[in-house]
Amino acid sequence: MKTISYSLTDGIATITFDEPNSPVNTMCLQWQDDMAELAAQVNQDKDAIKGILLASNKSTFFAGADLKATMRITPADAVKVYQEIERLKKNMRLLETLGKPVVSLLNGTALGGGWEVALIGHHRIAIDSPKTQFGLPEVTLGLLPGASGVTKMTRHLGLMGAQAYLVEGKTFTPSEAKSLGLVHDLVAPGENAQADMRTRALAWIAANPTAQHPWEAKGYKVPGGLPSSPAVAQMLAVAPAMIKKQTRGLYPAPEAIMACMVEGLQVDIETALRLESRALAKLMTGTNAKAMINTFFFNLNAIKSGQSRPGSAPRFRPAKVGLLGAGMMGAGIAYSQASKGIATALKDVSQEKADLGKSYSAKITQGRVDKGRMKAEEQQKILDLIKPTGDVADLQGCDLIIEAVFENRDLKARVTKESEPLLASGGFFASNTSTLPISGLATASAAPEKFIGIHFFSPVDKMKLVEIIRGAQTNDETVARAFDYVQAIGKIPIVVNDSRGFFTSRVFGTFVMEGIAMLGEGIPAAAIENAGIQCGMPVGPLAVIDETSLSLSVHVMDQTQADYAAEGKTYTPSPGEAIARRMVTELGRAGRAAGGGFYEYPTEKGAKKFLWPQLKPLFEKPGVQWTITDLKDRLLFRQAVETARCLSENVLTTVHDANIGSIFGIGFPAWTGGAMQFIYGMGMEAFEARAAELAQTFGHGFALTDAVKAAIRKHQPIY
Repeated sequence: MKTISYSLTDGIATITFDEPNSPVNTMCLQWQDDMAELAAQVNQDKDAIKGILLASNKSTFFAGADLKATMRITPADAVKVYQEIERLKKNMRLLETLGKPVVSLLNGTALGGGWEVALIGHHRIAIDSPKTQFGLPEVTLGLLPGASGVTKMTRHLGLMGAQAYLVEGKTFTPSEAKSLGLVHDLVAPGENAQADMRTRALAWIAANPTAQHPWEAKGYKVPGGLPSSPAVAQMLAVAPAMIKKQTRGLYPAPEAIMACMVEGLQVDIETALRLESRALAKLMTGTNAKAMINTFFFNLNAIKSGQSRPGSAPRFRPAKVGLLGAGMMGAGIAYSQASKGIATALKDVSQEKADLGKSYSAKITQGRVDKGRMKAEEQQKILDLIKPTGDVADLQGCDLIIEAVFENRDLKARVTKESEPLLASGGFFASNTSTLPISGLATASAAPEKFIGIHFFSPVDKMKLVEIIRGAQTNDETVARAFDYVQAIGKIPIVVNDSRGFFTSRVFGTFVMEGIAMLGEGIPAAAIENAGIQCGMPVGPLAVIDETSLSLSVHVMDQTQADYAAEGKTYTPSPGEAIARRMVTELGRAGRAAGGGFYEYPTEKGAKKFLWPQLKPLFEKPGVQWTITDLKDRLLFRQAVETARCLSENVLTTVHDANIGSIFGIGFPAWTGGAMQFIYGMGMEAFEARAAELAQTFGHGFALTDAVKAAIRKHQPIY
């Protein structure tokens, strides 16, 4: 065996997982083969075995499935995948039904398949570290815990108790596991922890020579009752509808998990395990799981590990950061920094406005204090780190200054020149602009190589993504420092090259303008909004442009048109621009902040927004032909095509930045795995064919040039 070591001493069989040339243990193919050999060995030695210990020689217990192998599976492999899952479970099952006590020694994290390995043990002992995580988060990757996780967790906790840990993928610490009864004993961390676990395990084995899982005993009752019990049956009547409401039918894993939970409790355990295997094989050979694994595991880890961080500059963490502008954006950045222990100078035109910006942090933290999620002392520490000021001199010594003022070139140039000299030695300057090219803004800087774009999303305290924009003269060290800063405040950085609208604003603009163009074609507004929801966007295009402000969009159009004229270029407006301008200038509907846009916003408490009734007589054309499929495809394809263009033009340089940026920054549907994975998941030929159809009917926004097609193929990931 290459990934497992086995020893039998004084009746104790010690099984140690130790995958070579890997920092963690995984359910790789070699491990699965080794498990078959291990099961045969244990079965041969069963008369000499008094107890079994499951241990790890890594810093963690077990990491779970080999996801690279999963990415290589095709739909034609479904039967083979099912058989492999069943083979593995047969070998795992042999260990737990041998008639000997089995103890899992959990020295660290065990997630997914790793937690299923831990559940082989009749008794589980863990080192009590708050950094250790247990659980079954497979649902977040479009999978289900098919190595007995669904079956066992449901029998341990009951249908209602297990739902959060299976359908939602909630993880838990060792102490939380103890309170749930999933871990039976905890040992204190330290150099003697491993020995302490073994000592306690041996004592438990001696005291429980005929141990078995609780459900193996005659008369075992599932906590909370079976699906037929009144309380559970009542919950099951609404559970599918609740899941469908959350997933919109776009994510098969939660529904499959719930089905396995319910059906598995109505049959014997062997049948329940087979049901689980079938469901997992179906998910593993589907497109959704591959899309989600690609993005939420491989792409996200690529960013976290710094693959988008250029150069070799040492890691950077600012001691003090200055913010210019204490409006909604500046106030949100101030909170995000202070909550991570970074001193913040929050500057506005007056002390009063700066104080108002700081009050945002007070409001957020007070809500947490009131709910018992934060201590008053922690709140005060955060607030003490934010110094509101109307005096630019208070920015003296900042390692980084970020301007978050209005989208006006002259204003941004003025505050840059005024505050840049106050930077600490080696400090750098950033603009939080969402659309204006960084290279142009950098002309106001005395050190354009240390000038960069750091684009936050609103609301800052809730949005995870930050887009870092490299200007024409920005050097690697500045990009690396910006990358480190974003990670220091707990956000996800993507790195893009300079362009009008960069990546996220540019692609977001295509989504909303395509929706507005549909309205201009006479398509009912409700159909447009429903198409957005049905394809998986958080909200429809008309609702989101109301939130971000129609007047701001018109301002960006004006600025872009003026820039084109100054550069001697011809500006061609998109089909939706005329409608947006008409809404603002002629109809006085500038968006939610201005009282109303495409929607009405009732002021009565509890009243919900609704589409402005005048949209129907103003824009709707009863005879217009449309299908919901076309509407959904237009909204998704338009964004995917623009993302591919960004890749072709070197605005984007990696697929992982494209996928993560599109999901976390724009709200591109997570079920697709992101804008580029949407293309790869469909298959490039099928995508190109459908894009050509859309281009012929709905315009050049969907057209793919040869250069764009080449870029798509060049960047296709290989596993």
